[in-house]
Amino acid sequence: MNTTISSTRPASSGFKVDVSRGERIGRVSSEWFSRPDDERYLSLGELYDRVRSRADRARARTVESSAIRVEASRTNAERLELIVPGESRPIAPTHWSYGQLCSLVGAPATYMRQLPAPLAGINLQHGLINHSAELVKTLEGNDGRIELRAITGPEYGRVWDHELVSAVMSIAGNGTGDRMWKVPGVLDWSTMTHNPFVDVSKETTTLYASDRDVFLFLVDDTHPIEAGRLSNGEPDLYFRGFYCWNSEVGSKTLGIASFYLRAVCCNRNLWGVEDFEEIVIRHSKFAGHRFAHEAAPALAKFANSSPAPFVAGVRAARERIVARSDEDRHGFLRKRGFSKGETARIIDTVLQEEGRPPESIFDFVQGITALARTKSHQDARLELEGKAKKLLEQAC
Repeated sequence: MNTTISSTRPASSGFKVDVSRGERIGRVSSEWFSRPDDERYLSLGELYDRVRSRADRARARTVESSAIRVEASRTNAERLELIVPGESRPIAPTHWSYGQLCSLVGAPATYMRQLPAPLAGINLQHGLINHSAELVKTLEGNDGRIELRAITGPEYGRVWDHELVSAVMSIAGNGTGDRMWKVPGVLDWSTMTHNPFVDVSKETTTLYASDRDVFLFLVDDTHPIEAGRLSNGEPDLYFRGFYCWNSEVGSKTLGIASFYLRAVCCNRNLWGVEDFEEIVIRHSKFAGHRFAHEAAPALAKFANSSPAPFVAGVRAARERIVARSDEDRHGFLRKRGFSKGETARIIDTVLQEEGRPPESIFDFVQGITALARTKSHQDARLELEGKAKKLLEQAC
């Protein structure tokens, strides 16, 4: 078995990959499709300046909910404003914080938005006066106009978006190639070659921020990692990647996902993903502590770690033969909960892709993940991918 770590030899051009193996993950692609130009950034420095400046203009505090006054604009029947203790000027809720406010007082936001502002204001005022928690935490921004960016329960644990971006910058620099970690290149489908050297533009960037969140995806795709050989004798190449996300206003959790992958296509789908790991932190009371002591160190550890354990795991899975006959193959899968139909499709997939039936743990894992890609329902796909991951871990 020829298993090599080529991370010390940077790619001078593109390298061929086999994306028929591993998982396909569409999370980054979903972000790429949904982000308008003003939410796309060309460097981590530019992104950091944006989210840091809005944090510098923000004020977070805890106030008594019953002391908040709701006022309806006399000149605009659709506009509500809040008078919050400690701020003489009215504060306008954003679309997001208005929904949070409705949720806090137990009012359906969709219905409340359909009401005239005076009537909605009466309902919200009643809810705030009778709010059982008594205290709320507000986040107010001042960008020439004071607005309520978020309103949460008093135990909400805020991690600022710039804190996450700063943690990424500590390992990735500007994210544009000044260090190993960078915005990814693109897969050329005509040659099945991943080209790491693509200019960062609004079209290709994977650094995003809106008024309510940040999302970043970076790779080390100039240092391909060889983990064994394909059936045609060519090297099976991977590179490392991670994405992370946060919302300082509470629209989503804080999280980091790390993995090995074989390619990123132009619409930012991740192909041939293996060894996917994820840390998710809810914005509860101790979110800041968990970020500082769990998530940020985990990101740094992955960024600076050797791929040797991953390569060794793939090698062990390739070398561990578990089936030498059709009876062995069917028995191996049926004992692990696969139906008769699923068993046949897994075996047939490996036969078509490899030119031989599955024999090793690695063969079966690739067949199972290929079957998972055909599932339209996420729950079914995740269940199969979980079985494949568990099988691969048992080989190590």
